[in-house]
Amino acid sequence: MEENNLIKFEANGFCPVRDVLARMGDKWSVLVLTTLKVNGKLRFSNIQKTIGDVSQRMLTVTLRSMEADGIIKREIYAEVPPRVEYELTELGDSLYPHIQTLVKWAKNNMETIMESRKDFKK
Repeated sequence: MEENNLIKFEANGFCPVRDVLARMGDKWSVLVLTTLKVNGKLRFSNIQKTIGDVSQRMLTVTLRSMEADGIIKREIYAEVPPRVEYELTELGDSLYPHIQTLVKWAKNNMETIMESRKDFKK
């Protein structure tokens, strides 16, 4: 393909691919999305338990980013003490099949990838 006909991903200005990958490309967002899809509505502590090794601070940052993007919604119940639950929005639910495909691909190819990494280090 000639250079003039190349499809370009803009470094300056708005690029939807870069933007979405920057937000959803980290491991915590993918794990939060997956755990909410599989388990349904959950409280913060239950999300943290299902993921295991995420810090409270990192989970808070991840949940806020996903909420700002409309991927999840947070519901606060007027109880003492207050109860807060998180769940996927319609947008988040529509993203899940794409993430699920990536997860399946990773599981199916992990052995090959690990072998390739091992060979690369030689």
